[in-house]
Amino acid sequence: MPDHSSTQILQPNNQAPIFFDQKRFIEDLQSCDPLSVFRNALNAARKHFDNRFLEGEEAHALVNEAAQFADVILGFAWHQYQWDEDISLIAVGGYGRGELHPHSDIDLLILMRRNQPQKYRERIENFLTFLWDIQLKIGHSVRSLSQCVDEAKADITVATNLMETRLICGDTKLREKMLKKTGPNKIWSSAKFYRGKIEEQKSRHRKHHDTEYNLEPNIKEAPGGLRDIQLINWTAKRHFDAYRRSQLVHKGFLSEEEYLTLRRDEEFLWKVRYGLHYITDRGEERLLFDYQRKLASLLGYSDSNGKLAVEKFMQRYYQTVLSIRELTDVLLQYLDEAIYRKNKTKVVKQINGRFVIRDDYLDAVDDSTFANHPSALLELFVIMGETESIKGIRASAIRQIRLHRKLIDEDFRNDPANRELFMRLLKSPFKLSWQLKLMNRYGILGNYLPEFGKIVGQTQHDLFHIYPVDVHTLELITNIRRLVRPEEAAKFPVSSHIFKNLPKPELIIIAALYHDIAKGRGGNHSILGAVDVANFGERHGLQKQEISLLQWLVENHLLMSTIAQREDISDPDVIYKFARHVGDQMHLDHLWVLTVADINATNPRLWTDWKGALMRNLYFETKQALQDDLAEPVDKSAWVRNARDSVLALLRAAHISEFQATEVWGDVADQFFLRERAEDIATFTQSIIASTAGQPVILLRDVGVEMPVATQIFVYTSDSNNLFPIIAAILDKLGLNIQDARLQTTSDNRTFDVFYVLDERDSPIGSDKKLCENIISSLRKGILEPTKVNMDVTRRTSRRLKNFTMKTLVSLRNDSETNTTILQVITPDRSGLLAQIASIFSRFELILYNAKISTLGERVEDTFYLRDKNNQPLTNESLSTQIQQTIRKELDSRNQNTAQESAFPSINIR
Repeated sequence: MPDHSSTQILQPNNQAPIFFDQKRFIEDLQSCDPLSVFRNALNAARKHFDNRFLEGEEAHALVNEAAQFADVILGFAWHQYQWDEDISLIAVGGYGRGELHPHSDIDLLILMRRNQPQKYRERIENFLTFLWDIQLKIGHSVRSLSQCVDEAKADITVATNLMETRLICGDTKLREKMLKKTGPNKIWSSAKFYRGKIEEQKSRHRKHHDTEYNLEPNIKEAPGGLRDIQLINWTAKRHFDAYRRSQLVHKGFLSEEEYLTLRRDEEFLWKVRYGLHYITDRGEERLLFDYQRKLASLLGYSDSNGKLAVEKFMQRYYQTVLSIRELTDVLLQYLDEAIYRKNKTKVVKQINGRFVIRDDYLDAVDDSTFANHPSALLELFVIMGETESIKGIRASAIRQIRLHRKLIDEDFRNDPANRELFMRLLKSPFKLSWQLKLMNRYGILGNYLPEFGKIVGQTQHDLFHIYPVDVHTLELITNIRRLVRPEEAAKFPVSSHIFKNLPKPELIIIAALYHDIAKGRGGNHSILGAVDVANFGERHGLQKQEISLLQWLVENHLLMSTIAQREDISDPDVIYKFARHVGDQMHLDHLWVLTVADINATNPRLWTDWKGALMRNLYFETKQALQDDLAEPVDKSAWVRNARDSVLALLRAAHISEFQATEVWGDVADQFFLRERAEDIATFTQSIIASTAGQPVILLRDVGVEMPVATQIFVYTSDSNNLFPIIAAILDKLGLNIQDARLQTTSDNRTFDVFYVLDERDSPIGSDKKLCENIISSLRKGILEPTKVNMDVTRRTSRRLKNFTMKTLVSLRNDSETNTTILQVITPDRSGLLAQIASIFSRFELILYNAKISTLGERVEDTFYLRDKNNQPLTNESLSTQIQQTIRKELDSRNQNTAQESAFPSINIR
């Protein structure tokens, strides 16, 4: 409790914020419970700051004033006790900088002149207890001068915290003495401190995968976050002995433009951080999906045609952290080059009248290079792409690039010399993707290609696209260029062989650069992008045939993956139709390379061995079709006859006659022989013949050519009533995801169902003997005793998935080629989903013939091939509408327990 024996009279603080009534506060302390007085003051201040935040006041003003208010409160709390001149209360860390967000720690140093802990122990304990009792969130240390020095010598973090201090109460000379003893002239010299903080930054960035573009970034610790701004402050201030960042402008380290850029970017992140603390009511620093939509609304963003509010907000966030990363990197590099390694350059090589290489880093000859020769803004990257030995760009040149990048205007873009330079860059042999990433970081790529500038930081609020559009595009180009490496050739042999033999590989790079260029505009981005790439080709002197190829690639860049994942590629009609659309081997090869690289650049988890196998099958079947005569459609009956003959030949070798085989098959549909390998059908047939009457046949094995890509489960029963929902529920409960379901039912109600499954890690499970036995046992039991199967699947839904509650989309159309009704369902991914959809089919007496399952991040896009109970496509419009409405209603009802969005007042920060 406070020491009421103190005779010290409390005095108002001249630095107190004007909203705080000190006189009344002091009077209340004399007559009321101090704990209540302090708590009331703190609660009132918090509401006051929150209201100003919601009204749109600048975050800098709020966090600075909050720190001032904390100073006053701590001063009054400190003076509740008796102290002498040998002890002081000092603010350190972020609070020491005069910054205090709603739920940030108040870091305090209780500094003693001499190491006399016993002298002050009781008062310090009472003081700290009082702060906790009034519900201040504090971090504290109690040290003597000598202990501060010892701790700072041993730990650069302590040394950093002691740089940023303010006296709250006590002797200012005591603090100044501590600063002198822990300054760069005594410990942690400027150069040593710089190296230590750079290593600290590298370690911190590695924890966040060294990218600014995490889906759920930490706004404080991730690359481009607030900690990177602080790193500039720490290293430069220590070298220049500066207290405020503005002093670095006067010292010549920061330009006025750089200073204003840092402050603008910091203001945005501070606004986001304040909002995070506000909506979570705690010191949350992670921009989780749970909060992104709420923050977008809170900060005044709204949906518009083609772009969600949350996507606009996250684009602004990514553009901000990219700006911070760009500037902090160049400033830190400049600090190293211009100060710590000044006059230490060993090798200088003249390139031309505009550029030199200094110790393997490219530099402009002087500060007027880009002003006098604007084309040098592109030439610099061309030189790097054509000179393997260059390691990077000197900081002085980067600062000049930043200063002169606005010279890239319409006249610059129309200059034939600059267009030629850009085409040279795309043909450069060395590190093209790195050059493009640097150009993007420094604003050159978006200035030269304004259409590209519009997608910088452009996000799609889902779990499927894990990168902003610009980052994904440059990652796609990286994937393509890597195909020449042996390790990539081993992983993607077809792509590697094609790419290495392309006569003009720059064309596939241009297609990659433009494939998603029109995202966020509304409309079909593939069609809009095809127009843009044609304009690019015309401006840069490409031939008519090359432009036509580029247009076709951009417009069709999703086609191959869509067919592989949603259509039955065992059907020769599907292959024939795709081959006719492709037209020739050149188009197929370019599309293959683009598609494989695109999938792998979208999400590392998206490319599985199973999907790779589907893609390869589609490529080689189409390649064969292109070599055949496309003038006439494929004779499907001939394919079926050949497939049946191959199976019968294998069975004869096993002493099974054609009569026995056809008795087993009955009138099973021709598609069964087209979809499955002859060896598999022969195995299925032998097992059925050898089985006990009335018992299901269940076979399980891994499948793949060179390595397992999925686990095949074959199920044969003599009664197919409501079988698919049961199998789907059982497999879901066992943690298995159905990738493909190929279902065949004979007229006498026997099933020949084949499923391809993967576990939750997208891996086959055939090597897990115990799990395989459990699968077979569970399926057999479920088929024989269907009423005992619990259809309620309760697998845990991840936190991330719960934040995506899109409405279910259902489309239905009849397909004359397959003589089925094709139903597509797009809905949030949830456990038990397939079983629930299948149960709806059962209620409407629909026969399911095939199911193609695609999980795309947080949503699924499943395609089902159906017929009615009379084995015909659905022709009753009323029934079709009822089926679609039922699926939408029941699936959306299933998702109603996901996280609900809260409504917040909006403020305008733009």
